[in-house]
Amino acid sequence: MEQRYFIEECDMDWESLYCPNRRCRCYGCPFAQGQLAKNGSSHGQKQARCGACGTYVSIRYGTAYLDLHADSAIFETAVRALAEGNSIRAAARIVQVDKDTVCAWLDRAAQHCRLVMLYLWRNLHVLECQLDELWGFVHTKQRHLPFARLYDETYGDAWVWVAFAPVWRLVLAFVIGKRTQQSANLLLDRVLHVTDANIPFFTSDQLPEYRRALLHAYGMWHQPPRNGNRGRYPKPLLMPPPGLLYAQVVKARDHGRIVQVDSKVIFGDPRAIAEKLTPLPTSETINTSYVEVRPVGRKEAPASG
Repeated sequence: MEQRYFIEECDMDWESLYCPNRRCRCYGCPFAQGQLAKNGSSHGQKQARCGACGTYVSIRYGTAYLDLHADSAIFETAVRALAEGNSIRAAARIVQVDKDTVCAWLDRAAQHCRLVMLYLWRNLHVLECQLDELWGFVHTKQRHLPFARLYDETYGDAWVWVAFAPVWRLVLAFVIGKRTQQSANLLLDRVLHVTDANIPFFTSDQLPEYRRALLHAYGMWHQPPRNGNRGRYPKPLLMPPPGLLYAQVVKARDHGRIVQVDSKVIFGDPRAIAEKLTPLPTSETINTSYVEVRPVGRKEAPASG
C-alpha cells in the first residue's frame, strides 16, 4: 500500500486514510470509498473508525508522525536541521532537546523516507551503473575484532556497497555489511528491483564478487550438450544474457599511488560497450570516477587478496 509523504500535519488529507486491517473488506480503500468515519481523537491525535470492522486508525497512520509524543513543529525543525548537514548534537541544541531524542527522530524519519523511496523507485531507466564499496568500521577495526566480539557480533570492518547512476547523480541502491558475496548479491538484487527491463552498462573495480553478483541477478541458465549419446549431461552453467555489458577498471599502483589506469571487458563485446558510451553525457570511457568520490581526508582500507 502506498505510504504517504513526510508532510506537515496540517496538510494531512483524510482522503488518503484507509483501513489498515488486512482482514477487512475495506482494507486499502480510501476514506470516501470505504466505511471510515471521523471519530474524535485519541491522545490528541485525530482518528477515524472503520464501520466494516470497527478498527480505529489515526490520521497520522502511514506517516512519520504516528505515535509521535512531541510537538510536530519541533520534530520537523530537528529533521530539517539534520537534512542540512547539522550533527545530532547541533540539531539537539537548535531545538533544545536531548541528543538521544534527536537520534530517535532521525531513525523515525529515515525509516519512513525509506518506505517512500521503495514505493517510488520503480522502473528506473538506467543507462549506466557504477559499483563500488566504501570501507569503515563499527566500534573497532578488524584486527581488534577477537576482543570486541565478546561484546557485540556486529563490531569490526563494515562496508557500504553502492550502486550509482552517474547520469542522474543518484544512488540506486546500497548495502551495509561485510565484504562478502552475499552483500554483493544483495546490492545487485536491489538494483534489479528498481530498474526497468533495460540492463544498465556496469563498471566496477576488480573485486571478483561483482562478476558473480551480476550473474546472480541477470544470469541465464544454460545446459551444455553432453559428449556423445551416453552418460550424464554436464552441470548447467549460469551465463550472461546478450544485453549484459560489464567492464572493470584496472589500476596499477606504485607505493600506493596510481600510476596507470586501464580497463578490462568482462561481459559483452567491446564495440557494443563503445556504442553504449557514445550517447552518455557523463562517461566517454570506462570508469568508476563518479562512484569513487570520497569525503575529504577519508582513508581507504588496504586492498585485500
